[in-house]
Amino acid sequence: MKLKYILSAMVMVAIAKSSFAQYSQDAIRFSTTQPGSTARIKAIGNANVAVGGDLTSVSGNPAGLGFFTRSEMSVTPEFNMFKSNSSYLGNNTNDSKNNGNLNNAAAVFYSQLNTARGASKTEGWLSLNFGVGYSRTNNFYDNTTFGGNNNSSSISDYYTNRANASGTDLLADWAYAHKLVRDYRDPNNVPYYGSAVIIDNNTDAIQRNVITRTGGQSEFNLSLGANNSNKFYIGASLGIATINYNSTQIFSESGVLSSFENNTNVNRDFQSAFMQDQATRGTGANVKLGMIYKPVESLRLGFNFTSPTWYNMEDTYRETLATDVSGVNSFRNSEVYTLNYDLRTPLKVAGGIAYFFKNYGFITGDVEYVDYSSAKLMSNDSYDADFEDNGNIRTFYKGAVNTRVGAEARLGRFAYLRGGYNIFGNPMRDNGSNIKTASGGLGFRSGHYSVDATYLHSTGSNTIFPYEVGDASPSALIKRTNDNLYLTLSYRF
Repeated sequence: MKLKYILSAMVMVAIAKSSFAQYSQDAIRFSTTQPGSTARIKAIGNANVAVGGDLTSVSGNPAGLGFFTRSEMSVTPEFNMFKSNSSYLGNNTNDSKNNGNLNNAAAVFYSQLNTARGASKTEGWLSLNFGVGYSRTNNFYDNTTFGGNNNSSSISDYYTNRANASGTDLLADWAYAHKLVRDYRDPNNVPYYGSAVIIDNNTDAIQRNVITRTGGQSEFNLSLGANNSNKFYIGASLGIATINYNSTQIFSESGVLSSFENNTNVNRDFQSAFMQDQATRGTGANVKLGMIYKPVESLRLGFNFTSPTWYNMEDTYRETLATDVSGVNSFRNSEVYTLNYDLRTPLKVAGGIAYFFKNYGFITGDVEYVDYSSAKLMSNDSYDADFEDNGNIRTFYKGAVNTRVGAEARLGRFAYLRGGYNIFGNPMRDNGSNIKTASGGLGFRSGHYSVDATYLHSTGSNTIFPYEVGDASPSALIKRTNDNLYLTLSYRF
């Protein structure tokens, strides 16, 4: 039976594939994407719906492409610094991970529409611009470590519960063979299973959990944006999305267990590790439709619709249980599972407003709504998504509101100062938190060239349950911090 470690955007729980949340948390993790954008838009809190005229429009609101009056291309590398602080059983542990990626690369090609001789150059359809781009929409890189001495439970209690709940459980069978689970008989001679690990006033289970994740989500976009009378802008985009997710978790435990040998109870030291490796790949598609309207020259009102992304997923999972019992033997079992399935992520709707102070700068804000409970996994011949997963999505997840605000001020002739703030709404009904991000940056434009640099700081927290044993289930509070640097180099032609 498959036991899989699952990490959502806001909460991680390591639990049985057969008992609580299965691929449902994978579905939510792959639904929590953010727009890929240039350093300029990153600096203003990623608020892009109503601004227009930035290459973020290729992957954001495609109506913004209609503002371009010249062709342009840009590239945006990033450097990410992740830190975690974990509190588990009274112990605090810090971990970190750094990595660099290409966050965004895009180009727009300006095409002026022909007008009849003598017709107005400021009325009617003035341009139809084509955009192409790549953007990174989710980053999975992180390291998380926690551990401590547990005087209330052992993961062997979890194995024991599985042994008593089912007569055909592969993981429970492994634990029994590794001497982590013993069988007993009650006064009525009815057999049952119990944990072999000793936990009392003098003996604790020494536990440690190490989680390493890599990979990300990205999107390739083909977009069109049109300009009507310099007042109404519309656009559409086709996105080809990919997922590359890798996760490794090692939950180790050591202590003393009771072994029944030669009609005698013998206490022996032991060390055991449950290892889980997951590799998930996916390819999908979506469409975006957008508009921006200028009732007056200084005011812009935007709307953006993003359809669900329909993914085809391939999941490979390996679980391994290894145990060393002092004076007895070493044990090791391993199993690999593969599954292909389809996933539909939620649709997104967003509105935005931007107010421009002539040539001095602007302020802007977006509000986006995502109903994570509408994500859906599709059943096939080897997987029944409706048995638990889709029900868990509707039960444990909810709609969330993402808000973004930002401003840009012009400093002299060539320089720009920017700042922003955004809140990424928590998709969980219980546990987790919003992710809050503050950002700031500088930009320089001269002739055909521009350079934009942004620093971004985000914080959030989540709760991890390494195993489930009712009220005695241990939990770790994880506080996460990300510090990101972005640099955009642009050329207009």
